[in-house]
Amino acid sequence: MPSLPTVEFDVIIVGAGIAGTAMAHALGTDGRKVLLLERDWREPDRIVGELLQPGGIKALESLGLEKCLEGIDAIHCKGYNVIQDKNSVLLPYSYENAKNGCGFHHGKFIMSLRTAAKAAPNVTCVEGTVKTLLTDKDDESHVIGVSYSTKTDKENDKLAYAPLTIVCDGCHSKFRKEVNKKQVTVSSTFVGMILEDCKLPNPGHGHVVLVDPSPILLYQIGTHDTRALIDIPGSKIPSLANGDLSKYMMEKVLPQLPESVHPSFIAAVKKGNLKSMPNQHLPPATNTRKGLLLLGDANNMRHPLTGGGMTVAFWDVVHVRDLLREVDDLENYDLVQKQMKSLHWRRKQLSSTVNILANALYALFAAGGDSFEKVLQDGCMEYFKLGGICVSTPIGLLSGMLHDPKALITHFFAVAFYGMYIQMTRGPLYLLPYLLFRAIGALVVAAIIVFPLMMFELQN
Repeated sequence: MPSLPTVEFDVIIVGAGIAGTAMAHALGTDGRKVLLLERDWREPDRIVGELLQPGGIKALESLGLEKCLEGIDAIHCKGYNVIQDKNSVLLPYSYENAKNGCGFHHGKFIMSLRTAAKAAPNVTCVEGTVKTLLTDKDDESHVIGVSYSTKTDKENDKLAYAPLTIVCDGCHSKFRKEVNKKQVTVSSTFVGMILEDCKLPNPGHGHVVLVDPSPILLYQIGTHDTRALIDIPGSKIPSLANGDLSKYMMEKVLPQLPESVHPSFIAAVKKGNLKSMPNQHLPPATNTRKGLLLLGDANNMRHPLTGGGMTVAFWDVVHVRDLLREVDDLENYDLVQKQMKSLHWRRKQLSSTVNILANALYALFAAGGDSFEKVLQDGCMEYFKLGGICVSTPIGLLSGMLHDPKALITHFFAVAFYGMYIQMTRGPLYLLPYLLFRAIGALVVAAIIVFPLMMFELQN
């Protein structure tokens, strides 16, 4: 059997998505010889990863990639409008004079990032499907490269070697279990559609509409396009093939939307281009395997309600770049492993904040009826109406500008206690025992929601 061709690099990156392209650009610019492998370089079509928070834009600027937001018909986002029944509250990006966020078509942004990666020095981009991770014959835990095939030569696998392989192959990662053996859970499913020339209640803002059974997101991603994400609890949704999903949209969702959205929503449902995506949760794991680093959604996911995934990914790239700058020779595996172990805790200030906030906020915003979570949801709305620090700090956390899990926990329980107060003042005196029961129940549920999420984040 003839010997297979081999190529040597400093770093091999698997996947040219958000994390992979940014990582390739960062390391190539730093003088590392990078191989970036992606199975399909055509423009992707996804329904998430379309709203970049101000904190994510700050990370882009640190990476020198802020121009990737230009020329893709991106739309500035000034903050959020949260709508509950006939009540609404505006949450501007007010923390430390944060810049606006940015909405865009995911595919256009990815192609802009890929263009930057291809233009970066020392980066070789190849369209190929990675088959396996190659390991040292004397130490199977040590990853030394990858085998991959190309579209033009599917029969003969090619081998590429590098002292460091970074896997960024996304939410459906093929190689996740090589590092992170924690279980992926699905809390709900997003059904997405494009609303053409939609009249949002507050243009220039993302909208969170609190409806039964769970929230709806609306945000502009182009001059004429607004993304609608309808959350459906669980992993199963009504069938699109037999018309049940369209019926659900028209009969269940439409009546709960702001009236100004109705015409474009009806047109989108009739057009029928509905796409779905499971909303997954995966706690991060420490990268301890020699020669291998897991990055992005391959290693850590949270509910996309708050749009924090890209912000976490870009800051992870910043951290990896900075940590590897302290390593002259990537074949110094002990030093590389030491740096990658420290990555797990360096990223915690932001990633834990975003992860806990996203999953906890979803639990509140998906509440309905007379549940204890509904007490917390009502308390959250009233808390926001207090303004001042009751808005600026939560929006600082949500926007990725404030990296402080302690501030998150403080405000979460402030919401819980304020919700208890609101609950206790909502009825006549003779209902006080019942209202007290609901108030205490809401506090217990708040603890049940947030403490397990905190424990996930404290694990290695």
